[in-house]
Amino acid sequence: MQDAGHRVDSEEGVLVTPSSTDASSGDVAPLVSIAGIVKSFGAVQALKGVDLDIFPGEVHGLIGANGAGKSTLIRVLAGAVIPDAGTLTVDGEQVTIDDPRQSTELGFQFLHQELNLVPKFDTLHNMSLGLIGRSKLGLADRASTFRRARAVAQEIGLDFPLDRPVIDLAVAQKWLVALGRSLMRRARIVAFDEPTASLSAKEAKKLFSIIERMTDDGIAVLYVSHRLEEIEALSDRVTAFREGRVVARFRPHEVTRGSLIEAITGGEAEAVSIAPADSVEAGPVVLEGKGLVRRPAVKGVSLQLREREITGLAGLVGSGRTELARLLFGADPLQQGKISLDGKAVKLRSPADANRLGVGLVPEERRSQALFLNKDATFNVNIASGPSLQVGPRMRLISMRKARAQARQMAEHVDLRPANVDTVVRNLSGGNQQKLALGRWLLGRRRVLILDEPTRGVDVGARAQIHRMLRDLADEGMALLVISSDFEELLSCDRVLVMRLGCIVEELRGGAITQDRMLRAAYGAQSPETTLTTSGSTP
Repeated sequence: MQDAGHRVDSEEGVLVTPSSTDASSGDVAPLVSIAGIVKSFGAVQALKGVDLDIFPGEVHGLIGANGAGKSTLIRVLAGAVIPDAGTLTVDGEQVTIDDPRQSTELGFQFLHQELNLVPKFDTLHNMSLGLIGRSKLGLADRASTFRRARAVAQEIGLDFPLDRPVIDLAVAQKWLVALGRSLMRRARIVAFDEPTASLSAKEAKKLFSIIERMTDDGIAVLYVSHRLEEIEALSDRVTAFREGRVVARFRPHEVTRGSLIEAITGGEAEAVSIAPADSVEAGPVVLEGKGLVRRPAVKGVSLQLREREITGLAGLVGSGRTELARLLFGADPLQQGKISLDGKAVKLRSPADANRLGVGLVPEERRSQALFLNKDATFNVNIASGPSLQVGPRMRLISMRKARAQARQMAEHVDLRPANVDTVVRNLSGGNQQKLALGRWLLGRRRVLILDEPTRGVDVGARAQIHRMLRDLADEGMALLVISSDFEELLSCDRVLVMRLGCIVEELRGGAITQDRMLRAAYGAQSPETTLTTSGSTP
């Protein structure tokens, strides 16, 4: 690819602008200039001489595969990572950001994929953390801070009580609380890392309106997303990363889906939908739930999961999808109903019970619910396979040789990058963390695998790899339940169940699996009281 206004650097073989830095329209000076930033984590070089300018009032899209360097650059701006070389200039003056406090003082705000909220604090106090001012008498002025928090909450459309503890909120609601906390501060730059991954279409539209108002006020927005349609629609300029380098820069008239994908992958993109089965009929029922209830989220759900079948679960945020997955994995106790495996009723009192019976779950929040970030890949891969690693039938000692061998086998199978299984998981990119969370369940004999938002925050290439793995697992006889807010991702599932207000309201097959049908059911084309008993057999 070689568009007008670009050239290919012969030494690096990458696409760059004619100048080493960005050029903004007009005579506006950059708010921030980044020059020659280098950062390594051990043998892994995450940034290799990155140059980037950020201008006031622009949306600057950052794209690239997981591990390309986008998040590392943002962490440099946030003061969470200190670069090995390079310079940062703010308002024309060179600065050093050694810690997050300095970043905040410069007016930089960040909304990361991992939500740094205090679970037991309510929404109001989370939004106000660190912002309680002082009155003229020197007393804590909580009233004015809370008034501002309520105004921000109304602006972003929080539709739940502000005194509700964050631990009781859904993931999308938590993300909106984090956004509200960021908007409480007087920011000059706000960086969004995969902001719509857990938002409904309505919530995403509201976010885009907020971003528009922010840029109208002169705030610069760094927008990191694997949803290229959002990058196209929102960005004033786009910078593409690959393997720690800036490989392409685009202005709006140069942005096409093909050009973005080629910049990310270095070639043509693979299809990203789950490959349809080759006319393989589903096998017998593996897992069945009858009348499952856990109020207020799940209200009498019945479903069946079959061998060699991928069942999709669609629905809007808050419809009960994640709560249903937790019931099927024993993470939450049932209030009513029963679960059967291979025709036998079972009691799943904990995830350990589900694991022992061959049921696995890749949760929506991989960083807080699926992975031990301060442990290495070997530990994380084998955490669910302890008994298979014991030295002998009576000994509880774990064979580390066997554990590393299993981890290396898994790393090769899921194409973990870097493939070093001694790498601390915190230092892996989001996509590689997701591969690790999935790869854990490839060890041992699994009967059922439940995946909640399996490609959330994952780049085009990793997404295609994950989808191939899911189809391979189904072909090998596993029963899979895939939950996704991206209805396009569910189009090639063998069946799709649609949830609304805690009930399954429709079951779709074959040509009936369309985004329109899923959306109509999810938004209430049918009454939630008309719950279907989904048998998993052809009607």
